[in-house]
Amino acid sequence: MTVRPLIGVSTYLEAGTRWGVWELEAALLPAGYPQLVQRAGGLAAMLPPDAPEHAAATVARLDGLVVAGGPDVEPVHYGAAPDPRTGPPARARDTWELALIRAALEAGVPLLGICRGMQLLNVALGGTLVQHIDGHAEVPGVFGHHPVKPVPGTVYGDLAPEETSVPTYHHQAVDRLGEGLLPSAHAPDGTVEAVELTGPPWVLGVQWHPEMGTDLRVMRGLVAAAANAG
Repeated sequence: MTVRPLIGVSTYLEAGTRWGVWELEAALLPAGYPQLVQRAGGLAAMLPPDAPEHAAATVARLDGLVVAGGPDVEPVHYGAAPDPRTGPPARARDTWELALIRAALEAGVPLLGICRGMQLLNVALGGTLVQHIDGHAEVPGVFGHHPVKPVPGTVYGDLAPEETSVPTYHHQAVDRLGEGLLPSAHAPDGTVEAVELTGPPWVLGVQWHPEMGTDLRVMRGLVAAAANAG
């Protein structure tokens, strides 16, 4: 039997979540994330917020890491004052996920950042964010689609060499790139839609939401890298 790589996925931590007769604080994750990992050949494990000093030990148990989408990164992490359109902070997630990213980079564990996860990857490496752009999240609570064009010769460009329509929902984006990061895809308006390290390790961030679509190539890239790293 082939052992599936263990892929950790960071989660939300939400107060007042309701299911059945219960209304409690919950660590939760849209089902598309673990389902995407599973469809790509991995074994998914949820990683709810924890103390940052546990990040290295957590990452050491994993073959790969996904930092999931979610709320805006608090601007203090990249030295900016909050724009009025920036959402409320998720400090437990920011602290935990930044620690996970840094631990994964230090340990050489393959890493995929999705939307917020790509933005946190950029911030962890010293980059900054544009706090609001128009046209990438047009209807609240509804994913849109737009094309992204790969940069030839990059990891993402090798995974998806053609222009591809992707599910998207974000109002922030990469501004100054973090140290060592290269853009590997762009939206028609020039927004950076994917970033990566020149490697190793295998590190990719995408601004869109592959868990909301049917294209497995990005997640298969992570799972393959995790299998080879193990």
